[in-house]
Amino acid sequence: MKKSPEPATRGRPRGFDRDEALSSALTVFWTKGYGDASMADLTAAMGVNAPSLYAAFGSKEDLFREAVRLYTDREGALLWRSMGEAPTAREAVEGLLLATAAVSGQCGRPQGCLLTLSGVNPDALPDTACSEVKQVREDSMAAMADRLRAARTAGELGPTADPAAMAAFYLTVQQGMTFRAREGATPEELTATARAAMLAWDGLAGIA
Repeated sequence: MKKSPEPATRGRPRGFDRDEALSSALTVFWTKGYGDASMADLTAAMGVNAPSLYAAFGSKEDLFREAVRLYTDREGALLWRSMGEAPTAREAVEGLLLATAAVSGQCGRPQGCLLTLSGVNPDALPDTACSEVKQVREDSMAAMADRLRAARTAGELGPTADPAAMAAFYLTVQQGMTFRAREGATPEELTATARAAMLAWDGLAGIA
């Protein structure tokens, strides 16, 4: 007797690719924001119906939280590579700013930073999602400050340098660059901003 084919997973279409669907959802959230991303927007981009979305990801909030983690893993690794690989703290910070400028010109990529844009209107996010976004931003600040503390210990920065203040300054610049990218600033304009910010390095580092 010929065996019948196995039925598709309940609530999901045949050929459903969860990773691809999550990537599509990320693009929607990144482009429209959590509050303005409707279920119709999400299901259309992901190629699934609402029951399939709920079966695979739970709620809209759960989907957003997974999208944030994907964004952090994918985009964060790209932008923050210099923080772990650059031989000096100055090159690490400059590399982050220049990478931020460079990605703003990539075709087919939403402009701006999902985390920064989400933080502008925290009331649009459920509490748990809002806390996760805030934690990622705080972790980024801590990571840069730690890199700068290590640089001060190694003698790259002067003894009067304040790693936390330097991290706050350069991440404020970086986040501002993402807003300008959202508004249409070119990679060349953002690169000029990055170069200008680095002119403050010696003074902030206590080596002027």
